[in-house]
Amino acid sequence: MSHEFRIVFEPSGRSVFALPGTVVLEAAARAGFIIQTPCGGNGTCGKCLVNVRSGKCPPTDAEIRALGVERVAEGCRLACQARLTGPATIEIPDSSLFGAQQQILTADSGGPVAVVPRVRKHYIALGPPKMGEPLSDLERLRRRLPEGATRLAALRTLPGALRRSGFAVTAVEVDGELIAVEAGDTSSQCYGVAFDIGSTTLVGTLVNLITGADLALASRVNPQTSFGDDVVSRIQLCRTEPGGLARLQGAVLEAVNKMLDEVARKADVSRQNIYEVVFAGNTTMQQILCGVDPSALGEIPFIPAFRNAVEMRASDLGLHTYPEACVHVFAQIGGFVGGDTVAGIIATRLDEAVEPALLVDIGTNGEIVLAAKGRMLATSVAAGPAFEGARIVNGMRAAPGAIEKVIVNGDLKMNVIGNVKPAGLCGTGLIDAAAELLRLGVLDTTGRILAPEEAPASLPDPIKRRLIRGHGGEFSVLLAGPSESATGQPLLLYQRDIRELQLACGAIRAGINILLGMLNLKPGDLGSVLLAGAFGNFIRRSNARRIGMLPAIPCSRIRFVGNAASFGAKRALLSRVEKDYADRVFLSVEHVDLSISPDFQMEFAAAMMLPEADEAGDCGAE
Repeated sequence: MSHEFRIVFEPSGRSVFALPGTVVLEAAARAGFIIQTPCGGNGTCGKCLVNVRSGKCPPTDAEIRALGVERVAEGCRLACQARLTGPATIEIPDSSLFGAQQQILTADSGGPVAVVPRVRKHYIALGPPKMGEPLSDLERLRRRLPEGATRLAALRTLPGALRRSGFAVTAVEVDGELIAVEAGDTSSQCYGVAFDIGSTTLVGTLVNLITGADLALASRVNPQTSFGDDVVSRIQLCRTEPGGLARLQGAVLEAVNKMLDEVARKADVSRQNIYEVVFAGNTTMQQILCGVDPSALGEIPFIPAFRNAVEMRASDLGLHTYPEACVHVFAQIGGFVGGDTVAGIIATRLDEAVEPALLVDIGTNGEIVLAAKGRMLATSVAAGPAFEGARIVNGMRAAPGAIEKVIVNGDLKMNVIGNVKPAGLCGTGLIDAAAELLRLGVLDTTGRILAPEEAPASLPDPIKRRLIRGHGGEFSVLLAGPSESATGQPLLLYQRDIRELQLACGAIRAGINILLGMLNLKPGDLGSVLLAGAFGNFIRRSNARRIGMLPAIPCSRIRFVGNAASFGAKRALLSRVEKDYADRVFLSVEHVDLSISPDFQMEFAAAMMLPEADEAGDCGAE
């Protein structure tokens, strides 16, 4: 029989015991570390680098190919590939960790909502039963309530609650259905939680269902990222591994329950007084949350398991709320356009736009909705990896140490999250750097980084000195030298990084152009572009427009709408009218599947080219 051995993780000193053959990634997860695996654990991205300081951990062929013989000899390993064969001490660099302090957008777009929730509480003083009155406890209570069904859980608690409180109780009903009976007057204690379940981040808001006030908020990284950064990786896990769906569902539900515990603690309320939970997420996330196999989303024609909103009880998911609480999962438009897009539409009232309007949610995936001429068209594009730092050589998420802003003032000047030495480049910094290099003439319209002798004569000498020739003859841009960086190594923006950015921007612009073309519109016809999502609300509009990600329209027409999915979920939580509105809206949206569009490849190729010049005027300070 194999015996467990101790694995120590540095620099924290945390340790776990593992069996021979355990993958380092799994052992690290047990120790509480979420390591980046953008490629889904295939050993191809190199983002899960760890260092074996002592002990045995033989390298695999995949590690030798990815890291090279010299680095492997120094103890470098890939956490997703390396298997433990004995006691070991392993260092996890900060750059390999999925940042616990990642910037997560929690603010929503705000706005008034009429508070008309489905959940209602009624304080009822019945008085004791009388001799000669042949009525049951339930019949007497029901005389004071709207007509509707009664759940068994409420019936079971009714006799005891009545007699403990002198026959004065609080009835909890949802759309007329009695779900709970509580002793005494608890009518002021009525709460719900709205969740935005994104591929990368989770946000939950505890709401008072009587006043509509936000009471507490919790946010965290989606732990499913340890299985892969994008939804395709997670769909593939469900398709290929027995128990893959259960693992993914268990991970997100564990996080959701921790968030429920957190918001209840922050607001000093009982979780038993949470009677409704609303979820909005993309199609894959919503199906995994419900335990519904998303495998069909991994094959043409990408059919979701459901489109209409799904409802269940909290006990069906094991949520840390009142067990009979209602759970509402948003309706889905189709394919990869899910409930978060529906929530975004109702949050922004996109369907009521007088002029053509575009809603762009730039996250791990990009969802785009065009409202014009009495129609709404929606599509989804694969835009996320570069913006989240994946596939960028020195890429990282928006965590301390990430270069998040780049400007030119005689030289490249950079802001670093946390005001520390830079360890990498996040999505906003990548966009800024590319836009500034394009303005300087260091990038040409094909995205090529020019040699110093090809660059404009007006290029400042400090920037010329940043142009570094690589082994293959391609040039890179030095962002930080070895003494300036947190890693002690030079931080470079490589030619391949620009190509990855072009792919992401090209996908978004191609999606926008196809939707506009379907309604015979041009970019200049847009009255507004609404930017939503965790990433979209941190970008600088002028730079996103300069590199061609967004249409060349005045920045006054481009605005941020915060976490629209979160606000849409909150609207549905607070109002039956909003839920009905969402159920109507999703049916009116036309789903556009770009995978079968004959024009997509041509539009995508054209959108890969960087614009010649910024044609829409100056955005001003951002």
